[in-house]
Amino acid sequence: MENVRVRFAPSPTGPLHIGGVRTALFNYLFAKKHNGTFVLRIEDTDQTRYVANAEKYITEALEWCGIPFEEGPGKNEKFGPYRQSERKEIYKKYADALVASNQAYYAFDSSEELDELRKQAEANKTVFVYNNVSRETLNNSINLSKEEIAKKIAANEKYVIRFKTPKDQKLILDDMIRGEIVIDTNTLDDKILFKSDGMPTYHLANIVDDHLMEISHVIRGEEWLPSLPLHSLLYEAFGWISPKFAHLPLILKPVGKGKLSKRDGDKLGFPVFPLSYTNEQTGEISRGYREDGYFNDAFINMLSLLGWNPGTEQEIFSLEELAKEFTIERVSKSGAKFSPEKTNWFNQQYMQTKSNEEIALLFTELYAEKLNTFSKEYIVKVIGLVKERAVFTKDLWELSDYFFKNPETYDEKASKKQWKENTPAILKDVKNIIENTSEFNSMKIETKVKEYLTEKELGFGSVMPPLRLSIVGAMKGPHLFDIIEMIGKENTILRIENAIQTLS
Repeated sequence: MENVRVRFAPSPTGPLHIGGVRTALFNYLFAKKHNGTFVLRIEDTDQTRYVANAEKYITEALEWCGIPFEEGPGKNEKFGPYRQSERKEIYKKYADALVASNQAYYAFDSSEELDELRKQAEANKTVFVYNNVSRETLNNSINLSKEEIAKKIAANEKYVIRFKTPKDQKLILDDMIRGEIVIDTNTLDDKILFKSDGMPTYHLANIVDDHLMEISHVIRGEEWLPSLPLHSLLYEAFGWISPKFAHLPLILKPVGKGKLSKRDGDKLGFPVFPLSYTNEQTGEISRGYREDGYFNDAFINMLSLLGWNPGTEQEIFSLEELAKEFTIERVSKSGAKFSPEKTNWFNQQYMQTKSNEEIALLFTELYAEKLNTFSKEYIVKVIGLVKERAVFTKDLWELSDYFFKNPETYDEKASKKQWKENTPAILKDVKNIIENTSEFNSMKIETKVKEYLTEKELGFGSVMPPLRLSIVGAMKGPHLFDIIEMIGKENTILRIENAIQTLS
């Protein structure tokens, strides 16, 4: 496949939904697979919905996800500018060219006139559509003389430019995911290409930019599938070679019905945006995967399998492996159900693959005040003992706090169950064994305590649970003698004495 160029073209109207991130990801993977270029274009033609900090959010999100654009605003601007608001002079000439070739027309209908037509249609239990039938009787350049058109334009009368949808044609379109799609042009309306405010609509700007930026493949969400007939007709009208199209399936709610929304995340307690986002107008803060403690590679791995599968049982992929394995042909036509539990599973898997040093650094940043008296080496060892039980870095404190501080309380249920009348005497014996163990390591201490159990004919249950309760404060943690070695002889003895004093 030669000269592959794909683009991600979000609108800066707010935070980037994970559905948008997945669209960016699949474009990125397709480009990498074919040694192509991944382009970012900001489609800000709708200035009424423009949000000032949204573009920065988009670029920061792509960087965090590890899928940065290679060409776009401020970066390798080969076909710049890459913001549509900075390209508006470009679009007018293309709209005018379509009018000149009788493939588009000026429409002077006011919003009041169109509203009245909609009301009349509603009264007659029909729907008004501006199409190849109704346009023949409306206030547009199809029905006006050249003199009348010139007079209206000279008088600064507001108008839009509409595409002149051809009559009685059967369009046979091809989608890389969905296959052949057949459309009757008589079912289409005459979309506005250029608005009265001097800005193009998405449809015109999108086609012109894709052509001028030499985009070879358009990989976008299925919400744009209804626009495919118009876009194909526009390529034909301009006499341009159309890129290949692929429309990705929706990411569905966890229950499986309907598109995943922020409301679903709020209700069920998970983010739907890659980064947290603050609405500058309302002050509302939306959660983000980064701030919630997810690893970016785990997040991307999870997203890659929403609507695509490798055809094998493999689930864990590095970004490089994804780029190698990814094919559009294995993208599903049907929607992909989002699973918060599966997302957490991915994060836990990645927790295990990361080095103890890397996790220790994140853990130290998160709990700096609690850990500032401990060495890096000690923290790294602790992480190695407890991380297999963690889903997030923030889980590690609850899993390991007893490595950093002596128990202040003891689990009530465990105390009632494990602390017997003879427990203090047994623990005093264990304390003496520990005091007199010169080679203080996990294996040696364990051997000495087991010898004591054999000598006294005691069961494990009479010693190990209350000893763990003394050292940890609860019935949790890794191998008990590993903990004892880590906290040291002096601390171990102190903890046993405190437990005897508190629980007896």
